[in-house]
Amino acid sequence: MIPNTKKRVAIVHDYIKEYGGAERVLRTLADMYPEAPIYTAFKVKNSTADREFKDKEIHESWLSPLLKVGKLYSPLRFLAPLVWKSMDLSNYDLVITSCSWYIARGFKVGPKTKVVAYCHTPPRWLYGYETSVGFTKFWPVKIYSKVVGHFMRIYDFNSAQEVVYWIANSKNVSARIEKFYRKKSVVIYPPVEVEKIIKVTRDLKKENYLLIVSRLVGAKGLEETAQAVKGLQSKSKVKLKIVGEAHGFSDVEKKLKKLSGGNVEPLGRVNDERLYQLYGKAKGCIALARNEDFGMTVVEAQAAGTPVIAFNGGGFKESVVDGETGILINDTDEKTLEEAISRFSKIRWDEEKLRENARRFSKERFEKDFRGYIKQIIAD
Repeated sequence: MIPNTKKRVAIVHDYIKEYGGAERVLRTLADMYPEAPIYTAFKVKNSTADREFKDKEIHESWLSPLLKVGKLYSPLRFLAPLVWKSMDLSNYDLVITSCSWYIARGFKVGPKTKVVAYCHTPPRWLYGYETSVGFTKFWPVKIYSKVVGHFMRIYDFNSAQEVVYWIANSKNVSARIEKFYRKKSVVIYPPVEVEKIIKVTRDLKKENYLLIVSRLVGAKGLEETAQAVKGLQSKSKVKLKIVGEAHGFSDVEKKLKKLSGGNVEPLGRVNDERLYQLYGKAKGCIALARNEDFGMTVVEAQAAGTPVIAFNGGGFKESVVDGETGILINDTDEKTLEEAISRFSKIRWDEEKLRENARRFSKERFEKDFRGYIKQIIAD
Protein backbone atom coordinates (compact mmCIF):
# COMPACT_ATOMS: atom_id res chain seq x y z
CA MET A 1 0.00 0.00 0.00
CA ILE A 2 1.02 3.66 -0.33
CA PRO A 3 2.93 4.60 2.86
CA ASN A 4 0.94 6.61 5.42
CA THR A 5 -2.22 6.85 3.29
CA LYS A 6 -5.52 5.09 2.91
CA LYS A 7 -5.88 5.71 -0.80
CA ARG A 8 -7.95 3.37 -2.97
CA VAL A 9 -5.75 2.03 -5.75
CA ALA A 10 -6.60 0.23 -9.00
CA ILE A 11 -4.26 -1.24 -11.61
CA VAL A 12 -5.06 -1.39 -15.34
CA HIS A 13 -3.31 -3.69 -17.84
CA ASP A 14 -3.78 -4.33 -21.57
CA TYR A 15 -4.91 -7.95 -21.24
CA ILE A 16 -4.08 -11.16 -19.36
CA LYS A 17 -2.81 -13.78 -21.82
CA GLU A 18 0.93 -14.38 -22.40
CA TYR A 19 3.30 -13.88 -19.47
CA GLY A 20 6.07 -11.63 -20.76
CA GLY A 21 8.06 -8.62 -19.62
CA ALA A 22 5.03 -6.34 -19.22
CA GLU A 23 3.32 -8.98 -17.09
CA ARG A 24 6.41 -9.26 -14.85
CA VAL A 25 6.06 -5.54 -14.21
CA LEU A 26 2.36 -6.05 -13.52
CA ARG A 27 3.19 -8.84 -11.06
CA THR A 28 5.52 -6.53 -9.15
CA LEU A 29 2.91 -3.75 -9.07
CA ALA A 30 0.28 -6.23 -7.88
CA ASP A 31 2.58 -7.31 -5.05
CA MET A 32 3.35 -3.71 -4.11
CA TYR A 33 -0.37 -2.87 -3.94
CA PRO A 34 -1.93 -6.17 -2.81
CA GLU A 35 -5.42 -4.71 -2.24
CA ALA A 36 -5.62 -3.16 -5.71
CA PRO A 37 -7.85 -4.98 -8.22
CA ILE A 38 -6.68 -5.37 -11.82
CA TYR A 39 -8.85 -4.07 -14.68
CA THR A 40 -8.14 -5.51 -18.12
CA ALA A 41 -9.63 -5.87 -21.60
CA PHE A 42 -9.85 -9.65 -21.26
CA LYS A 43 -8.34 -12.64 -19.49
CA VAL A 44 -7.74 -16.02 -21.11
CA LYS A 45 -8.45 -18.79 -18.63
CA ASN A 46 -5.48 -21.07 -17.85
CA SER A 47 -3.14 -19.01 -20.03
CA THR A 48 0.41 -18.47 -18.77
CA ALA A 49 -0.50 -14.99 -17.51
CA ASP A 50 -3.77 -16.14 -15.93
CA ARG A 51 -1.93 -18.73 -13.85
CA GLU A 52 0.40 -16.03 -12.52
CA PHE A 53 -2.48 -13.86 -11.29
CA LYS A 54 -4.77 -16.45 -9.72
CA ASP A 55 -4.43 -14.62 -6.40
CA LYS A 56 -5.70 -11.29 -7.76
CA GLU A 57 -9.14 -9.77 -8.16
CA ILE A 58 -9.46 -9.23 -11.92
CA HIS A 59 -12.21 -7.29 -13.70
CA GLU A 60 -12.63 -7.89 -17.45
CA SER A 61 -14.34 -5.54 -19.90
CA TRP A 62 -17.84 -6.19 -21.22
CA LEU A 63 -16.27 -7.07 -24.58
CA SER A 64 -14.10 -9.76 -23.03
CA PRO A 65 -16.22 -12.76 -24.27
CA LEU A 66 -15.71 -11.60 -27.86
CA LEU A 67 -12.07 -10.52 -27.65
CA LYS A 68 -10.79 -13.78 -26.18
CA VAL A 69 -12.38 -16.00 -28.81
CA GLY A 70 -9.41 -17.46 -30.67
CA LYS A 71 -7.20 -14.51 -31.62
CA LEU A 72 -9.92 -11.95 -32.34
CA TYR A 73 -8.39 -9.44 -29.94
CA SER A 74 -5.85 -8.57 -32.62
CA PRO A 75 -8.12 -7.80 -35.64
CA LEU A 76 -10.67 -6.27 -33.26
CA ARG A 77 -8.17 -3.85 -31.75
CA PHE A 78 -10.31 -0.99 -33.11
CA LEU A 79 -12.72 -1.82 -30.27
CA ALA A 80 -10.15 -0.75 -27.67
CA PRO A 81 -11.80 2.69 -27.19
CA LEU A 82 -15.08 0.95 -26.31
CA VAL A 83 -13.23 -1.32 -23.90
CA TRP A 84 -11.62 1.45 -21.87
CA LYS A 85 -14.38 4.06 -22.09
CA SER A 86 -16.78 1.57 -20.54
CA MET A 87 -14.66 1.20 -17.38
CA ASP A 88 -15.65 3.44 -14.49
CA LEU A 89 -12.74 3.89 -12.07
CA SER A 90 -14.00 7.14 -10.56
CA ASN A 91 -14.12 5.67 -7.03
CA TYR A 92 -10.35 5.22 -6.94
CA ASP A 93 -7.89 7.79 -5.67
CA LEU A 94 -5.00 6.39 -7.70
CA VAL A 95 -5.05 4.40 -10.94
CA ILE A 96 -1.83 2.87 -12.26
CA THR A 97 -2.11 1.82 -15.89
CA SER A 98 0.43 -0.57 -17.40
CA CYS A 99 -0.01 0.32 -21.05
CA SER A 100 1.43 -0.69 -24.41
CA TRP A 101 -0.13 -1.92 -27.67
CA TYR A 102 -3.76 -2.18 -26.47
CA ILE A 103 -3.52 1.45 -25.17
CA ALA A 104 -5.17 0.86 -21.72
CA ARG A 105 -6.26 4.49 -21.29
CA GLY A 106 -9.41 6.55 -21.65
CA PHE A 107 -11.36 5.02 -18.74
CA LYS A 108 -13.62 7.13 -16.55
CA VAL A 109 -12.04 8.66 -13.45
CA GLY A 110 -13.17 11.04 -10.73
CA PRO A 111 -12.14 14.72 -10.49
CA LYS A 112 -9.58 13.88 -7.82
CA THR A 113 -8.35 10.57 -9.27
CA LYS A 114 -4.67 10.62 -10.13
CA VAL A 115 -3.68 8.44 -13.10
CA VAL A 116 -0.10 7.23 -13.51
CA ALA A 117 0.82 5.60 -16.80
CA TYR A 118 3.70 3.12 -16.74
CA CYS A 119 4.33 2.97 -20.47
CA HIS A 120 6.10 -0.05 -21.96
CA THR A 121 5.81 1.69 -25.34
CA PRO A 122 3.29 3.62 -27.41
CA PRO A 123 1.64 1.00 -29.67
CA ARG A 124 4.35 0.00 -32.14
CA TRP A 125 1.86 -0.87 -34.89
CA LEU A 126 0.43 2.66 -34.84
CA TYR A 127 3.72 4.47 -35.38
CA GLY A 128 5.61 2.51 -38.01
CA TYR A 129 7.79 0.35 -35.76
CA GLU A 130 8.41 -3.25 -36.68
CA THR A 131 5.90 -5.45 -34.85
CA SER A 132 6.30 -8.94 -33.48
CA VAL A 133 3.78 -10.53 -35.84
CA GLY A 134 4.21 -8.48 -39.01
CA PHE A 135 0.48 -8.74 -39.76
CA THR A 136 0.60 -5.96 -42.39
CA LYS A 137 2.52 -8.09 -44.90
CA PHE A 138 -0.81 -9.02 -46.55
CA TRP A 139 -2.31 -6.17 -48.61
CA PRO A 140 -5.93 -6.50 -47.36
CA VAL A 141 -4.62 -6.31 -43.79
CA LYS A 142 -2.39 -3.39 -44.73
CA ILE A 143 -5.40 -1.42 -46.00
CA TYR A 144 -7.42 -2.38 -42.94
CA SER A 145 -4.56 -1.33 -40.69
CA LYS A 146 -4.21 2.08 -42.36
CA VAL A 147 -7.92 2.85 -41.99
CA VAL A 148 -8.17 1.61 -38.42
CA GLY A 149 -4.77 3.06 -37.52
CA HIS A 150 -5.85 6.60 -38.42
CA PHE A 151 -8.71 6.62 -35.93
CA MET A 152 -6.74 4.70 -33.31
CA ARG A 153 -3.90 7.23 -33.42
CA ILE A 154 -6.42 9.96 -32.70
CA TYR A 155 -7.78 8.01 -29.73
CA ASP A 156 -4.28 7.12 -28.55
CA PHE A 157 -3.18 10.76 -28.61
CA ASN A 158 -6.34 12.16 -27.03
CA SER A 159 -6.39 9.59 -24.22
CA ALA A 160 -2.70 10.33 -23.56
CA GLN A 161 -3.53 14.00 -22.99
CA GLU A 162 -5.79 13.00 -20.08
CA VAL A 163 -2.78 11.55 -18.21
CA VAL A 164 -0.56 13.94 -16.26
CA TYR A 165 1.95 11.50 -14.77
CA TRP A 166 4.04 9.37 -17.13
CA ILE A 167 6.66 6.76 -16.36
CA ALA A 168 8.70 5.26 -19.21
CA ASN A 169 10.41 1.89 -18.95
CA SER A 170 13.54 3.26 -20.68
CA LYS A 171 15.04 6.42 -22.15
CA ASN A 172 14.17 4.93 -25.53
CA VAL A 173 10.45 4.80 -24.68
CA SER A 174 10.61 8.18 -22.93
CA ALA A 175 11.68 9.72 -26.26
CA ARG A 176 8.72 8.03 -28.00
CA ILE A 177 6.28 9.37 -25.39
CA GLU A 178 7.54 12.90 -26.00
CA LYS A 179 7.47 12.44 -29.78
CA PHE A 180 4.00 10.94 -30.13
CA TYR A 181 2.16 12.29 -27.07
CA ARG A 182 4.12 15.51 -26.41
CA LYS A 183 4.43 14.46 -22.80
CA LYS A 184 7.43 14.46 -20.46
CA SER A 185 8.09 11.29 -18.48
CA VAL A 186 10.40 9.96 -15.79
CA VAL A 187 12.35 6.77 -16.48
CA ILE A 188 11.99 3.87 -14.06
CA TYR A 189 13.50 0.72 -15.48
CA PRO A 190 11.46 -2.51 -15.18
CA PRO A 191 12.03 -4.79 -12.17
CA VAL A 192 14.43 -7.70 -12.69
CA GLU A 193 14.89 -10.45 -10.07
CA VAL A 194 18.63 -9.81 -10.00
CA GLU A 195 19.40 -11.11 -6.50
CA LYS A 196 17.29 -14.22 -6.97
CA ILE A 197 19.05 -14.99 -10.27
CA ILE A 198 22.48 -14.47 -8.70
CA LYS A 199 21.62 -16.87 -5.88
CA VAL A 200 20.51 -19.61 -8.30
CA THR A 201 23.35 -19.25 -10.81
CA ARG A 202 26.50 -18.26 -8.92
CA ASP A 203 28.07 -21.75 -8.82
CA LEU A 204 26.89 -23.12 -12.18
CA LYS A 205 29.37 -24.29 -14.82
CA LYS A 206 29.23 -22.97 -18.36
CA GLU A 207 28.19 -25.24 -21.24
CA ASN A 208 28.69 -24.86 -25.00
CA TYR A 209 25.41 -23.29 -26.04
CA LEU A 210 24.01 -19.85 -26.76
CA LEU A 211 20.62 -18.85 -25.42
CA ILE A 212 17.72 -16.75 -26.68
CA VAL A 213 14.82 -15.92 -24.38
CA SER A 214 11.94 -14.44 -26.33
CA ARG A 215 8.36 -14.89 -27.40
CA LEU A 216 8.39 -16.82 -30.68
CA VAL A 217 7.46 -13.86 -32.81
CA GLY A 218 8.99 -11.69 -35.53
CA ALA A 219 11.17 -8.62 -34.95
CA LYS A 220 13.28 -10.53 -32.41
CA GLY A 221 16.07 -11.80 -34.68
CA LEU A 222 15.28 -15.46 -33.96
CA GLU A 223 15.55 -16.81 -37.49
CA GLU A 224 18.74 -14.88 -38.27
CA THR A 225 20.41 -16.21 -35.14
CA ALA A 226 19.33 -19.77 -35.79
CA GLN A 227 20.68 -19.57 -39.34
CA ALA A 228 24.00 -18.10 -38.19
CA VAL A 229 24.51 -20.70 -35.47
CA LYS A 230 23.65 -23.45 -37.93
CA GLY A 231 26.36 -22.07 -40.23
CA LEU A 232 28.88 -22.11 -37.37
CA GLN A 233 28.12 -25.70 -36.44
CA SER A 234 30.97 -27.14 -38.48
CA LYS A 235 33.49 -24.78 -36.79
CA SER A 236 32.53 -24.54 -33.15
CA LYS A 237 29.83 -27.17 -32.47
CA VAL A 238 27.99 -24.48 -30.50
CA LYS A 239 24.27 -25.07 -30.01
CA LEU A 240 21.41 -22.60 -29.76
CA LYS A 241 18.64 -23.00 -27.19
CA ILE A 242 15.50 -20.88 -27.46
CA VAL A 243 13.10 -20.33 -24.56
CA GLY A 244 9.68 -18.85 -25.32
CA GLU A 245 6.13 -19.47 -26.43
CA ALA A 246 4.34 -18.56 -29.66
CA HIS A 247 2.20 -15.42 -29.68
CA GLY A 248 -0.66 -14.16 -31.83
CA PHE A 249 -0.53 -15.06 -35.52
CA SER A 250 3.24 -15.56 -35.63
CA ASP A 251 4.64 -18.40 -37.78
CA VAL A 252 8.17 -18.10 -36.35
CA GLU A 253 7.82 -21.35 -34.39
CA LYS A 254 7.26 -23.32 -37.62
CA LYS A 255 10.25 -21.67 -39.27
CA LEU A 256 12.51 -22.45 -36.31
CA LYS A 257 11.51 -26.09 -36.41
CA LYS A 258 12.54 -26.20 -40.09
CA LEU A 259 15.91 -24.68 -39.18
CA SER A 260 16.43 -27.10 -36.33
CA GLY A 261 19.03 -29.63 -37.39
CA GLY A 262 20.11 -30.88 -34.02
CA ASN A 263 21.87 -27.67 -33.04
CA VAL A 264 18.79 -25.43 -32.71
CA GLU A 265 16.60 -26.45 -29.78
CA PRO A 266 13.28 -24.67 -29.07
CA LEU A 267 12.44 -25.34 -25.42
CA GLY A 268 9.05 -23.64 -25.16
CA ARG A 269 8.08 -21.91 -21.93
CA VAL A 270 9.97 -22.93 -18.77
CA ASN A 271 9.52 -21.94 -15.12
CA ASP A 272 11.73 -19.27 -13.57
CA GLU A 273 14.02 -21.71 -11.75
CA ARG A 274 14.77 -23.57 -14.98
CA LEU A 275 15.15 -20.29 -16.88
CA TYR A 276 17.72 -18.97 -14.43
CA GLN A 277 19.70 -22.21 -14.71
CA LEU A 278 19.66 -21.95 -18.51
CA TYR A 279 20.96 -18.38 -18.25
CA GLY A 280 23.69 -19.41 -15.82
CA LYS A 281 24.98 -22.35 -17.87
CA ALA A 282 24.86 -20.56 -21.23
CA LYS A 283 28.07 -19.45 -22.91
CA GLY A 284 26.24 -16.30 -24.00
CA CYS A 285 22.81 -14.82 -24.53
CA ILE A 286 21.66 -13.33 -27.84
CA ALA A 287 19.08 -10.53 -28.24
CA LEU A 288 18.66 -9.06 -31.72
CA ALA A 289 15.38 -7.14 -31.72
CA ARG A 290 16.19 -4.01 -33.73
CA ASN A 291 14.31 -1.49 -31.61
CA GLU A 292 13.51 -3.23 -28.33
CA ASP A 293 11.53 -1.06 -25.93
CA PHE A 294 13.81 -2.05 -23.03
CA GLY A 295 14.68 -5.76 -23.00
CA MET A 296 14.63 -7.47 -19.60
CA THR A 297 16.23 -10.69 -20.85
CA VAL A 298 19.66 -9.14 -21.41
CA VAL A 299 19.65 -7.89 -17.81
CA GLU A 300 18.59 -11.32 -16.54
CA ALA A 301 21.48 -12.87 -18.47
CA GLN A 302 23.99 -10.43 -16.97
CA ALA A 303 22.63 -11.14 -13.48
CA ALA A 304 23.43 -14.80 -14.18
CA GLY A 305 27.01 -13.86 -15.07
CA THR A 306 26.38 -14.47 -18.76
CA PRO A 307 27.49 -11.88 -21.35
CA VAL A 308 25.23 -10.95 -24.26
CA ILE A 309 25.35 -10.24 -27.95
CA ALA A 310 22.72 -7.58 -28.58
CA PHE A 311 21.63 -5.32 -31.40
CA ASN A 312 22.99 -1.80 -30.99
CA GLY A 313 19.62 -0.10 -30.73
CA GLY A 314 16.61 0.53 -28.51
CA GLY A 315 16.82 -0.28 -24.83
CA PHE A 316 19.80 -2.61 -25.26
CA LYS A 317 22.06 0.45 -25.50
CA GLU A 318 20.99 1.39 -21.97
CA SER A 319 21.72 -1.94 -20.30
CA VAL A 320 24.68 -3.48 -22.17
CA VAL A 321 28.20 -2.06 -21.81
CA ASP A 322 30.01 -2.95 -25.02
CA GLY A 323 33.15 -4.97 -24.37
CA GLU A 324 32.43 -5.27 -20.63
CA THR A 325 29.05 -6.94 -20.23
CA GLY A 326 28.43 -7.88 -23.84
CA ILE A 327 28.84 -6.98 -27.48
CA LEU A 328 26.63 -4.54 -29.39
CA ILE A 329 26.32 -5.18 -33.14
CA ASN A 330 24.96 -2.96 -35.91
CA ASP A 331 23.31 -5.62 -38.06
CA THR A 332 21.76 -9.08 -37.74
CA ASP A 333 22.97 -10.75 -40.93
CA GLU A 334 24.79 -14.08 -40.75
CA LYS A 335 28.26 -12.61 -41.44
CA THR A 336 27.93 -9.96 -38.70
CA LEU A 337 26.74 -12.58 -36.23
CA GLU A 338 29.62 -14.92 -37.05
CA GLU A 339 32.12 -12.10 -36.50
CA ALA A 340 30.41 -11.12 -33.23
CA ILE A 341 30.46 -14.68 -31.91
CA SER A 342 34.14 -14.95 -32.86
CA ARG A 343 34.99 -11.70 -31.00
CA PHE A 344 32.76 -12.79 -28.12
CA SER A 345 34.66 -16.05 -27.63
CA LYS A 346 38.02 -14.24 -27.32
CA ILE A 347 37.01 -11.98 -24.43
CA ARG A 348 37.53 -13.01 -20.81
CA TRP A 349 34.32 -11.89 -19.18
CA ASP A 350 34.24 -10.75 -15.55
CA GLU A 351 31.09 -12.31 -14.06
CA GLU A 352 31.09 -9.97 -11.05
CA LYS A 353 31.17 -6.95 -13.35
CA LEU A 354 28.21 -8.40 -15.24
CA ARG A 355 26.23 -8.90 -12.03
CA GLU A 356 27.05 -5.44 -10.73
CA ASN A 357 25.79 -3.87 -13.95
CA ALA A 358 22.56 -5.89 -13.68
CA ARG A 359 21.94 -4.53 -10.17
CA ARG A 360 21.12 -1.15 -11.76
CA PHE A 361 17.85 -2.76 -12.88
CA SER A 362 16.92 -4.77 -9.80
CA LYS A 363 13.41 -5.31 -8.49
CA GLU A 364 14.36 -3.60 -5.22
CA ARG A 365 15.51 -0.51 -7.10
CA PHE A 366 12.24 -0.45 -9.10
CA GLU A 367 10.10 -0.65 -5.96
CA LYS A 368 12.05 2.11 -4.24
CA ASP A 369 11.91 4.45 -7.24
CA PHE A 370 8.25 3.72 -7.98
CA ARG A 371 7.11 4.24 -4.39
CA GLY A 372 9.12 7.46 -4.24
CA TYR A 373 7.45 8.76 -7.39
CA ILE A 374 3.96 7.85 -6.16
CA LYS A 375 4.63 9.50 -2.80
CA GLN A 376 5.72 12.64 -4.63
CA ILE A 377 2.60 12.94 -6.81
CA ILE A 378 0.28 12.16 -3.89
CA ALA A 379 1.88 15.08 -2.07
CA ASP A 380 1.34 17.44 -5.04
